[in-house]
Amino acid sequence: MATAYFPLKAKLFIGILFEEENILKAVIEILSKSFGNIDTTSDRIPFIHTKYYSEIGNNLFRVFISFEELINRDEISSIKILTNDIELKYSQNKIRKINIDPGYMTLSNVFLASCKDFYHRTYIGNGVFLENEYHYTNGKFEFWEWTYPDYKQKEYIDYFIDVRNIYKQQLKSNKLSDFGI
Repeated sequence: MATAYFPLKAKLFIGILFEEENILKAVIEILSKSFGNIDTTSDRIPFIHTKYYSEIGNNLFRVFISFEELINRDEISSIKILTNDIELKYSQNKIRKINIDPGYMTLSNVFLASCKDFYHRTYIGNGVFLENEYHYTNGKFEFWEWTYPDYKQKEYIDYFIDVRNIYKQQLKSNKLSDFGI
């Protein structure tokens, strides 16, 4: 019988889909106040993969940010609820103007939080499900059959490789006791 243990803390990142710069800036400020210092920001990556988000606008971009402070993995459900509340705050007539997708990275996986159930998602509480987007093997990220098309883009993969390198350094430079072990 295996003994239960608490895993190492994870690297929080958030993907933001937007059209309006002023809303993006306001949301990033709120997220920074909620989760601390931002240590990476991706370039603005054009989002052209689906019309699902057309309510947000016609000229969409995604930007990723990650945070210096690592999180306990079970915090992701409350983080998703908070980001949904922020989306609602910036909605106009119940039409959202921004999409905020939190997730976390471990050395071997990248996970996204969702409020939608599907066969490949695991329920983690508070109405939130977790989806594995990538697994890290043989020195690179590999996708799954369900990985979103935009997450297969080189720009996304390059960003997550950079974040993984930062996260790996964080783990090396901190004592394991700093991570709850």
